[in-house]
Amino acid sequence: QVQLVESGGGLVQAGGSLRLSCAASGIIFSINTMGWYRQAPGKQRELVAAITNADKTNYADSVKGRFTISRDNTKSTVNLQMNSLKREDTAVYYCNLNQIWLGAKKDFWGQGTQVTVSS
Repeated sequence: QVQLVESGGGLVQAGGSLRLSCAASGIIFSINTMGWYRQAPGKQRELVAAITNADKTNYADSVKGRFTISRDNTKSTVNLQMNSLKREDTAVYYCNLNQIWLGAKKDFWGQGTQVTVSS
């Protein structure tokens, strides 16, 4: 199995910055995608940003130019640098790892970390 532990959430004023980190442990294969999703109250969970083991990135349109995702394959960590935060970025942020597991793609999730942006 895979365990994901997030850190770095909190309360920040609009326009401020936060950095989220996620450490993965367990059975992690070299080919995988790590990413961050978020879920605001009353809304569905949505992709924020993802990065493959080859450092190919994908961002939600709403965060392009403000958020940067990065990873360290040697440490199995993924980070999300969030700048110019807006109130609408308020949500629980979940770390995700997707890899082949028993012949099929499988998602593993962290427990989530709250990000609150105040005006």
